[in-house]
Amino acid sequence: MSAEIEIFTKNLELTDHLREYVEKKVPKLTRYIRGIQTTRVDLKHEPSARNAQDRYVAQITVRGKRFILRAEERADDIITALNAAVDNMQRRIRRYKGRHYRERGEEVAYEAADAEPEEAEAPVIARRKRFALIPMDEREAIEQMEMLGHSFFIFYNADTDAINVLYRRRDGTYGLIEPELG
Repeated sequence: MSAEIEIFTKNLELTDHLREYVEKKVPKLTRYIRGIQTTRVDLKHEPSARNAQDRYVAQITVRGKRFILRAEERADDIITALNAAVDNMQRRIRRYKGRHYRERGEEVAYEAADAEPEEAEAPVIARRKRFALIPMDEREAIEQMEMLGHSFFIFYNADTDAINVLYRRRDGTYGLIEPELG
Protein backbone atom coordinates (compact mmCIF):
# COMPACT_ATOMS: atom_id res chain seq x y z
CA MET A 1 0.00 0.00 0.00
CA SER A 2 1.57 3.28 -1.07
CA ALA A 3 1.18 6.37 1.05
CA GLU A 4 -0.63 9.40 -0.29
CA ILE A 5 1.71 12.25 -1.26
CA GLU A 6 0.47 15.82 -0.99
CA ILE A 7 2.59 18.53 -2.63
CA PHE A 8 2.15 22.19 -1.71
CA THR A 9 4.10 25.16 -3.03
CA LYS A 10 4.47 28.78 -2.01
CA ASN A 11 6.08 31.43 -4.21
CA LEU A 12 7.13 28.62 -6.52
CA GLU A 13 5.63 27.05 -9.64
CA LEU A 14 5.09 23.30 -9.45
CA THR A 15 6.37 22.20 -12.84
CA ASP A 16 5.78 18.72 -14.23
CA HIS A 17 9.50 17.98 -13.81
CA LEU A 18 9.44 19.01 -10.14
CA ARG A 19 6.24 17.01 -9.46
CA GLU A 20 7.76 13.91 -11.10
CA TYR A 21 10.97 14.33 -9.11
CA VAL A 22 9.05 14.55 -5.82
CA GLU A 23 6.90 11.55 -6.77
CA LYS A 24 10.07 9.59 -7.57
CA LYS A 25 12.14 10.49 -4.46
CA VAL A 26 9.61 10.66 -1.61
CA PRO A 27 7.97 7.20 -1.95
CA LYS A 28 11.39 5.66 -1.25
CA LEU A 29 10.88 6.65 2.41
CA THR A 30 8.46 3.71 2.76
CA ARG A 31 11.50 1.42 2.51
CA TYR A 32 12.65 2.70 5.88
CA ILE A 33 9.44 2.57 7.92
CA ARG A 34 6.11 0.81 7.71
CA GLY A 35 2.80 2.49 8.30
CA ILE A 36 3.25 5.84 6.54
CA GLN A 37 -0.30 6.96 5.76
CA THR A 38 0.30 10.41 4.30
CA THR A 39 3.32 12.36 3.21
CA ARG A 40 3.16 16.12 2.85
CA VAL A 41 5.84 17.93 0.86
CA ASP A 42 5.97 21.72 1.19
CA LEU A 43 8.20 23.53 -1.27
CA LYS A 44 8.71 27.27 -1.13
CA HIS A 45 10.86 30.10 -2.33
CA GLU A 46 11.76 32.85 0.16
CA PRO A 47 13.05 35.76 -1.92
CA SER A 48 13.75 37.87 1.17
CA ALA A 49 16.02 35.33 2.88
CA ARG A 50 19.20 36.89 4.23
CA ASN A 51 21.39 34.26 2.66
CA ALA A 52 21.01 33.49 -1.06
CA GLN A 53 21.91 29.88 -0.35
CA ASP A 54 18.84 29.49 1.91
CA ARG A 55 16.16 30.80 -0.41
CA TYR A 56 14.53 27.49 -1.32
CA VAL A 57 12.91 25.44 1.44
CA ALA A 58 11.74 21.83 1.29
CA GLN A 59 9.79 20.41 4.21
CA ILE A 60 8.61 16.80 4.39
CA THR A 61 6.09 15.60 6.96
CA VAL A 62 5.23 11.89 7.22
CA ARG A 63 2.28 10.74 9.27
CA GLY A 64 1.49 7.26 10.43
CA LYS A 65 -0.89 5.75 12.92
CA ARG A 66 1.38 6.49 15.90
CA PHE A 67 3.95 8.94 14.61
CA ILE A 68 4.57 12.26 12.89
CA LEU A 69 8.07 13.01 11.60
CA ARG A 70 9.18 16.25 9.98
CA ALA A 71 12.35 17.34 8.17
CA GLU A 72 13.14 20.74 6.70
CA GLU A 73 16.13 21.81 4.64
CA ARG A 74 17.17 24.99 2.84
CA ALA A 75 19.39 25.40 -0.20
CA ASP A 76 20.12 27.60 -3.20
CA ASP A 77 17.89 25.50 -5.48
CA ILE A 78 14.76 23.47 -4.82
CA ILE A 79 16.14 20.10 -5.97
CA THR A 80 19.10 20.35 -3.59
CA ALA A 81 16.76 21.35 -0.75
CA LEU A 82 14.45 18.41 -1.53
CA ASN A 83 17.33 15.90 -1.67
CA ALA A 84 18.67 17.18 1.65
CA ALA A 85 15.19 16.97 3.22
CA VAL A 86 14.78 13.35 2.04
CA ASP A 87 18.21 12.46 3.49
CA ASN A 88 17.33 14.22 6.74
CA MET A 89 14.00 12.34 6.90
CA GLN A 90 15.79 9.01 6.41
CA ARG A 91 18.02 9.82 9.39
CA ARG A 92 15.01 10.85 11.48
CA ILE A 93 13.20 7.63 10.60
CA ARG A 94 16.22 5.53 11.58
CA ARG A 95 16.49 7.40 14.90
CA TYR A 96 12.75 7.05 15.53
CA LYS A 97 12.78 3.34 14.72
CA GLY A 98 15.78 2.70 16.96
CA ARG A 99 14.19 4.53 19.88
CA HIS A 100 10.70 3.15 19.26
CA TYR A 101 11.72 -0.49 19.03
CA ARG A 102 14.11 -0.28 22.00
CA GLU A 103 11.31 1.18 24.14
CA ARG A 104 9.03 -1.71 23.22
CA GLY A 105 11.78 -4.29 23.74
CA GLU A 106 11.68 -5.41 20.10
CA GLU A 107 14.37 -5.57 17.50
CA VAL A 108 14.16 -3.51 14.36
CA ALA A 109 12.15 -5.69 11.99
CA TYR A 110 13.75 -4.71 8.69
CA GLU A 111 16.08 -2.31 6.96
CA ALA A 112 16.05 -0.95 3.45
CA ALA A 113 17.25 -3.50 0.94
CA ASP A 114 19.88 -1.19 -0.51
CA ALA A 115 20.88 0.58 2.69
CA GLU A 116 24.18 -0.18 4.33
CA PRO A 117 24.07 -0.69 8.08
CA GLU A 118 25.27 2.44 9.82
CA GLU A 119 26.79 2.75 13.23
CA ALA A 120 24.56 4.89 15.41
CA GLU A 121 26.72 7.73 16.62
CA ALA A 122 25.95 8.96 20.09
CA PRO A 123 25.67 12.74 20.32
CA VAL A 124 28.88 14.29 21.60
CA ILE A 125 28.97 17.40 23.75
CA ALA A 126 32.06 19.11 22.38
CA ARG A 127 32.06 22.09 24.71
CA ARG A 128 30.49 23.19 27.97
CA LYS A 129 30.14 26.78 29.08
CA ARG A 130 29.28 28.24 32.44
CA PHE A 131 28.36 31.84 33.05
CA ALA A 132 26.79 33.94 35.77
CA LEU A 133 23.21 35.05 35.17
CA ILE A 134 22.75 38.67 36.17
CA PRO A 135 19.15 39.75 36.77
CA MET A 136 17.99 42.16 34.04
CA ASP A 137 14.84 43.14 32.20
CA GLU A 138 14.06 42.32 28.57
CA ARG A 139 15.40 45.64 27.21
CA GLU A 140 18.74 45.12 28.92
CA ALA A 141 18.88 41.57 27.53
CA ILE A 142 18.33 42.88 23.99
CA GLU A 143 21.14 45.40 24.47
CA GLN A 144 23.49 42.72 25.82
CA MET A 145 22.66 40.38 22.94
CA GLU A 146 23.29 43.15 20.40
CA MET A 147 26.61 44.08 22.01
CA LEU A 148 27.74 40.45 21.90
CA GLY A 149 26.53 40.00 18.32
CA HIS A 150 24.72 36.75 19.16
CA SER A 151 21.46 35.47 17.71
CA PHE A 152 20.22 34.34 21.13
CA PHE A 153 20.81 35.30 24.75
CA ILE A 154 20.04 33.46 27.99
CA PHE A 155 19.25 35.71 30.94
CA TYR A 156 17.57 35.84 34.35
CA ASN A 157 14.45 37.97 33.91
CA ALA A 158 14.17 40.23 36.96
CA ASP A 159 10.52 41.02 36.16
CA THR A 160 9.37 37.38 36.19
CA ASP A 161 12.06 35.80 38.41
CA ALA A 162 12.73 33.16 35.76
CA ILE A 163 15.40 32.17 33.26
CA ASN A 164 14.44 33.23 29.71
CA VAL A 165 15.94 32.86 26.25
CA LEU A 166 15.83 35.84 23.94
CA TYR A 167 16.38 35.22 20.22
CA ARG A 168 16.43 37.17 16.98
CA ARG A 169 13.84 36.09 14.41
CA ARG A 170 14.41 36.06 10.66
CA ASP A 171 12.16 39.10 10.19
CA GLY A 172 14.36 41.19 12.53
CA THR A 173 12.01 41.08 15.53
CA TYR A 174 12.77 39.26 18.78
CA GLY A 175 11.29 36.18 20.37
CA LEU A 176 11.28 35.27 24.06
CA ILE A 177 11.18 31.72 25.39
CA GLU A 178 9.80 31.45 28.92
CA PRO A 179 10.35 27.84 30.06
CA GLU A 180 8.01 26.19 32.56
CA LEU A 181 8.65 22.98 34.46
CA GLY A 182 6.37 20.22 33.23
